[in-house]
Amino acid sequence: MLLKDAFPDVEIYTDVALDPYNSDGHDGIVRDDGVILNDETVEYLCRQAVSQAEAGADCVSPSDMMDGRVGAIRRALDREGHTHVSIMSYTAKYASAFYGPFRDALASAPKAGQAHRRIPPNKKEYQMDPANYREALREAAADEAEGADIMMVKPGMPYLDVVRSLRDNTSLPISVYHVSGEYAMLKAAAERGWLNEKDAALEALMCFRRAGADLILTYYSVEAAKWLAGEK
Repeated sequence: MLLKDAFPDVEIYTDVALDPYNSDGHDGIVRDDGVILNDETVEYLCRQAVSQAEAGADCVSPSDMMDGRVGAIRRALDREGHTHVSIMSYTAKYASAFYGPFRDALASAPKAGQAHRRIPPNKKEYQMDPANYREALREAAADEAEGADIMMVKPGMPYLDVVRSLRDNTSLPISVYHVSGEYAMLKAAAERGWLNEKDAALEALMCFRRAGADLILTYYSVEAAKWLAGEK
């Protein structure tokens, strides 16, 4: 609300997920026996999306990877009069090793629960298997049918083949997330003098575009904008 009041023309994208607010670090509600409760989670994701739309979000971005959440969120937004609010779905979000720096900063990695609860040690139950290529096509078809306006691939560089596959199989815009681990690797290598940071970062961003991405989310956004504008 503060951003919209101060910068009314800025497009605001918000994340829809439970992990920042969940004591065990998972994107979904976890039953005592360790099962992720898909439908119960989707209900709260819908409430979260509507709350964000009411605050002024232009696009809500479900990153949880629960089944059926895009359609449910679309119906919830429309029911509350937010037909103009778009959905950027995390369509192909992989159970990747490249999320580490972000999870450490947010303290959102899965955590052990109380003695009577079994907490899954990772998010592989609902995020995608890095070895599985074809699942992304099934997820894309489902998200498009449920009303997604933009589809995302996350992470970026290790999944350029998936970006290209989605680009070739939908007319929707494709976004890609240049995640914290990818950013940290470039930063660390540059700090050690192993590569030219500007050239390497801009090459990485260009690769996303070449693979078919229409939008790029990256921790390099401010620096890249300055480099592209000719600033040092």
